[in-house]
Amino acid sequence: MKLSFLISLFIALFLGSCEENSNQQLPESLPEELWVEMLVEIPAGTIEKYELNKDSGQLQIDSVDGKPRLIEYLGYPGNYGMIKETILPKDMGGDGDPLDVIAIGPPAERGSIVTCKVIGVLKLKDNGEQDDKLIAVSRNSSLQHIQSISELQANYPGISEIIETWFTNYKGQGKMLSKGFQEKKMAQEIYSKAKQSYEKQAK
Repeated sequence: MKLSFLISLFIALFLGSCEENSNQQLPESLPEELWVEMLVEIPAGTIEKYELNKDSGQLQIDSVDGKPRLIEYLGYPGNYGMIKETILPKDMGGDGDPLDVIAIGPPAERGSIVTCKVIGVLKLKDNGEQDDKLIAVSRNSSLQHIQSISELQANYPGISEIIETWFTNYKGQGKMLSKGFQEKKMAQEIYSKAKQSYEKQAK
């Protein structure tokens, strides 16, 4: 068998393989990054439960029986707050308030605006009612390159477990139940619904 024939056969097989590979369906691309602005109600590491007063637009400490509400547990594992210009009504599984979000990153000042990237959502039940928390990473966080919950869990073991453990225990055992994490595609769907709901009410 001539050498030229072998070379021609090899080239034909190689080109055929390339063409076959090029016809294969490419994997679905990941959802685009979702950057949001978060109003910090409770800085990371603190136990004072503040929230935004809808009427005054000011942050005020939550109270129970006239006494300031303090978390009788470890401080918040991230900066906790709300995403501006969002409302998730009860008929969409929300509580009629802006979306809750916890951002992994350095402690921020209460009342400040933090830019963060949403990477997923923790599905929670609070005394039987849906109370999901979007999971994000702050722009100034050393983990701001993380794109998803699965990437966070693979590269930084323990962080998601800490967040889930915290939320299912800070109110006492049995009051908050977790249905686990979902990826940012679900988080983006929740954000999109809440954004649309806000825009409808603003008209």
